[in-house]
Amino acid sequence: MKSFFDKGAKSLSKAVVVIDVQEAFFQNPSCLLHEKEQLVRNINALIEEARSKAIPVVFIQHTEYDYEQDEFYVDTPDWQLHRGLNRLDSDPVIRKTTRDSFHETELGSCLQQQGVRQLIFAGAQTDYCINATVRRAHELGYTDNILLKNGHSTVVNSTPSAPQIIEEHERAWEGLVSIKPLAEISL
Repeated sequence: MKSFFDKGAKSLSKAVVVIDVQEAFFQNPSCLLHEKEQLVRNINALIEEARSKAIPVVFIQHTEYDYEQDEFYVDTPDWQLHRGLNRLDSDPVIRKTTRDSFHETELGSCLQQQGVRQLIFAGAQTDYCINATVRRAHELGYTDNILLKNGHSTVVNSTPSAPQIIEEHERAWEGLVSIKPLAEISL
């Protein structure tokens, strides 16, 4: 399998993983993200910092293949990665069909092939795909991971509120992932 990290380096120690920042969260009234504009600015700042250090950026795209009414149905406008992301055509995009970005995707094998040991996460939704992926990464042995503070979010029409969900999950992740603002992330 040819690695999607073909950047000339034999072994990379870090990778940025941006999860499910898709148009549905910005356009669809039933699933708008809390602080969505700030979220994109923070994620783009992380991407730029990673690129300045030659750290690869991987985009995860939630994909529904069977239910055409789903906001993440393949090839629909809502399914597309958000147009405001600073994504290059050469950046890998991995499609997933479950909350867990590792489940039945090439993410794990490609990271392992390249010797990636630390993941820096950002994206959506805190209580679904971020939660599942952070937990699975830890189970797989990625134990020194970082989640960008104010770089993950959930929908505004949730109960409890989006800020409460974010706060509860950040507390629950203690020992699984370090939550840091960009200024404190050493790339």
